[in-house]
Amino acid sequence: MAHFELIPAIDLLGGCCVRLSQGRYDSATVYGDDPGSVAAGFVRQSIKRLHVVDLDGAKAGAPVNEAAVRSITAQAGKVPVQLGGGIRTLEAVEAALGWGVDRVILGTVALREPELVKRAAARFPGRVVVGIDAKDGRVAVEGWLETSETRAAELAPRFERAGVAAIVYTDIARDGMLSGPNLEATAELADAVSIPVIVSGGVSSQDDLVAAAALAPRGIAGAIIGRALYTGDVDLASALERVACS
Repeated sequence: MAHFELIPAIDLLGGCCVRLSQGRYDSATVYGDDPGSVAAGFVRQSIKRLHVVDLDGAKAGAPVNEAAVRSITAQAGKVPVQLGGGIRTLEAVEAALGWGVDRVILGTVALREPELVKRAAARFPGRVVVGIDAKDGRVAVEGWLETSETRAAELAPRFERAGVAAIVYTDIARDGMLSGPNLEATAELADAVSIPVIVSGGVSSQDDLVAAAALAPRGIAGAIIGRALYTGDVDLASALERVACS
């Protein structure tokens, strides 16, 4: 599974590491007040990438947790970090990359300003990721606070030749619920594009990760792991070894 990545997630709210349930801000569970330390713990394993979401930024429409992100990238060292949450202008993209981030994730603007995403991908080759977050198959924006009528399967192909590095697909109903990822919908999305697709939301066990990795030939390039790492339901070292051997 050389092209399949297990990607630990760090969600930031008020400078702390938290996890939400189904995107609800009032359901936040705080797992640490030192994001850099959390990142350092993850990179001690043989991970290939870290996933960071600025939840405050997603809600505000502009990045908020710069200090925490800089702390994470400093501790991550050579491990690349991808950041999403409130990045909605070319200036915000450039600023985030200046914080040491390797890739930025554009979600709300992917729906509302697709041309901006294409310009960003052209300006920063290989460093722009499209985030598609869905409720019942429909794209949600503004930090998941609004749901559109556009279906995820309609949005993804619009970026087919835009030069984006990947698509992160999140099933909001599964996110933070430890109920298993929506692999069927993710694989269907991956079938529709040539862009690598990363599954997010609901990972609850090593079996979920092995099942996701088995879909790598269909274009699923990785899985983001959040709450299951913090609760201990998934041991990162063991999961990395199992996926590598599967």
